Amino acid sequence: MGHPRGLVILFFTEMWERFSYYGMRALLVLYLTQHFLFGPAEAQGIYAAYAALVYLMPVIGGMIADRYLGSRKAVIIGAVLLVLGHFTMAFEGSGGRERLTIGDTTYELQVEGRDQNRQIFAVNGDERVHIAITPEGVSTVGAEPSAANAADVAAVATGAALDAQPTGALDPAAAAAPQASAQAGFPAFTAAGGYTLETTRDTALGEPVLFLALSLIIVGVGFLKANISTVVGALYEENDPRRDGGFTIFYVGINLGSFLATIACSYLGIKYGWAYGFGLAGIGMLAGLLTFVLGQSWLEGRGGPPVPIQGRSILGVPLVPFFWIAGIIAVIPTWLLMQRHEIIETALPWIAGVIFAGVVGFTVLRLKGAERSRMLVAQVLIFFSVLFWALFEQAGSSLTLFADQSTEMPSWFNAAMTQTFNPGIIVLGGPVMAALWVWLAKRNREPSTPVKFSFGLVLVGFGFLVLTWAASNMANDAFRVPLMFLFLTYFFHTIGELCLSPVGLSMITKLSVARVVGLMMGVWFLSSSVAHIVAGIIAKATATDTVAGVVTSPALALQTYGSIFGTIGWVGVGVGVFLLLISPLLKKGMAGIH
Repeated sequence: MGHPRGLVILFFTEMWERFSYYGMRALLVLYLTQHFLFGPAEAQGIYAAYAALVYLMPVIGGMIADRYLGSRKAVIIGAVLLVLGHFTMAFEGSGGRERLTIGDTTYELQVEGRDQNRQIFAVNGDERVHIAITPEGVSTVGAEPSAANAADVAAVATGAALDAQPTGALDPAAAAAPQASAQAGFPAFTAAGGYTLETTRDTALGEPVLFLALSLIIVGVGFLKANISTVVGALYEENDPRRDGGFTIFYVGINLGSFLATIACSYLGIKYGWAYGFGLAGIGMLAGLLTFVLGQSWLEGRGGPPVPIQGRSILGVPLVPFFWIAGIIAVIPTWLLMQRHEIIETALPWIAGVIFAGVVGFTVLRLKGAERSRMLVAQVLIFFSVLFWALFEQAGSSLTLFADQSTEMPSWFNAAMTQTFNPGIIVLGGPVMAALWVWLAKRNREPSTPVKFSFGLVLVGFGFLVLTWAASNMANDAFRVPLMFLFLTYFFHTIGELCLSPVGLSMITKLSVARVVGLMMGVWFLSSSVAHIVAGIIAKATATDTVAGVVTSPALALQTYGSIFGTIGWVGVGVGVFLLLISPLLKKGMAGIH
């Protein structure tokens, strides 16, 4: 296609890296709630801290590459850590256990299936009863024959997952109706307050390994994410007209990997077991590593270290081994932080606030004229971008749980697969949007950067208002809305992303003063990191009670989602309109830069 052949290597490396990242992301919140039995609020807090660090670490990884390693070597370190992390995710451990005690009898709660219509069974010895737990209490739905299947009982004892698919939805109305139990020892109905629930998790091995896997991925992304894009840029000379086209092709690779991953990993993870979905993500990352290593000759030495590495050392350790060791050591504090994710949620916004205030102070006190006004405009747009990403990144948390708990799915689809909507729309709609901007530019009607940012905010807010309307008007008797409305939400969010995301990094490079452009790029990534913390706070507000990963009140869940989504939807639209109104002032401050 007239581009450097090294672009082929980078395209497939990034495609497989994004395959692994998004394949794991599609399953993560469902895995935390269903396998480890974290409550929805806790699971979404873990996801928010993880995503925040994923966006923070590339700032450090980029600095290491720029000063010491060069981009190529940094990518290899990151890719190896990512392979280790994704394969470690495939270790499930025994996860979580939930026990129900009624009177003097304690039952192990066992869940069949991982898809929407999961069924809960109470097991005590040979007694195995199909139950439902609602805010009103515990009731029988039906029971197994008195001669319980020995294999099922053994599976409960060992914590093994049962792959039998459910035969029907849990009907709250049927569950609340008293009915005679086929098992003599289990009461037909026990009101709330007449029983206790106890949740235990595999804190000895399973949880630590889970957080170790996430930490390996976080540090690996830190070394790889920013630096592989740098290698793409290094393939082209400074004024090469093919550069933008090369990045467009590279961007397609990102979304192609995401699209394929969310289909394949979601299908395997939900249908056959979490380890299969996470394992496939690991295989994808291994393919990316091998592609990059074996294709080094096609890169023609681009992305090398800023100065020759030979003879250089840190603390007496040669440069490359030092950063291999440093990367592995960095996993340890990350692992400790992930187990205390509330520290990240509390500290990161304060740290970001201090840094942002310092940048504003530098701009006001040290710069003058056009330089000052351009930098201030860049900082204003960074501030607005935090809100956009906080709403947009509900995709990995609250929107995934909304898909699981409150969306009507066809039999061939599952909640994790809804994350295919975004990359699919980008692959199909991205070229259309790019062509639209070119068409408008030729007629001197292309919107300015602040106007594009405002469009993004309005569209992401409007997407949530679609779900709010659907929750109030289109829910069925099981309190689920048609999948079409969730698709429409992702459609508006993705068009908003295409208005804002591609111009964001370009805006930083165009408006920043040359001597602090690296710092401003770091602030941009830091703002994305903070946005994930804010996203976690929003997602936690949507949480309702679950037992064994099954929501206890579908009606309350739908009502809560509708209320929170309505609030953030109107905030997004309102802030977007405000930004549109002040966009002429911001455009003037850009001093002739579009």
